Amino acid sequence: MYNPIKDGINKKYQSVTYNEQSPPDDLKEYVHSYWEIKTHVKLEDDFILHVIPDACINILFNLLNTNIAAITYRHTDYVALNLGKSFHYTGIQLYPGVWHGDFNEVIFGFVDSPYLGNLPLIETAKKIKNSKFHDFNPIFSELVRFLISKEFVRKNSITEKILSDLETIESVEDMAASVNLSARQLQRKLKETTGFSPHNFLKILRLQQSFRNHYLDLYVDQSHFIHNFKKITGYTPKEYFKNFDV
Repeated sequence: MYNPIKDGINKKYQSVTYNEQSPPDDLKEYVHSYWEIKTHVKLEDDFILHVIPDACINILFNLLNTNIAAITYRHTDYVALNLGKSFHYTGIQLYPGVWHGDFNEVIFGFVDSPYLGNLPLIETAKKIKNSKFHDFNPIFSELVRFLISKEFVRKNSITEKILSDLETIESVEDMAASVNLSARQLQRKLKETTGFSPHNFLKILRLQQSFRNHYLDLYVDQSHFIHNFKKITGYTPKEYFKNFDV
């Protein structure tokens, strides 16, 4: 199954931790992970999170201010988010294409405003605020099941098939053939459910694969890989692995 990497945490920050746990079995078709990133002590300098695109939707909570929450996603290039000197964020990472709620609620970039929508995000944040991360799972799962019951989250047969066939897909044409759609139909359906064109969707998936597999399985040659990697992440592969914990 698709396994995107975590966002870039610079190795120099020893007082920032990232935790991740899997959802229960009945939600594994919808949720990649539940995650948390937090400081243990106040940092001397602002912390910059290097966000890498993965085509996922995240339900984000700020546990230092439980009124701040959002549905978020990333575009096709990296973004550097200044999280400040002290923070505690947590969230639910949904697989590409399973979010079917109001796309007008989806935010790209830094979230610093109170949540004003109708979903029970603030209530969820208040439930987990004083808990340990390993106790978040049933509360997050309750929220996901609620979203499924309202059909804000539901299976997407197209993205599900693409992700399952990812090892054999080498082009947009392969992607369309995998789901038995014309290129035009694929363009429309992917744009509706992920916000991405087939070309950009494949570009993101290839980048994520390159962290798990040898890049020559995915790109024409080394120079092509380095060019695409730097365009999306802002770093060459050597620079990225030197600076960030992967």
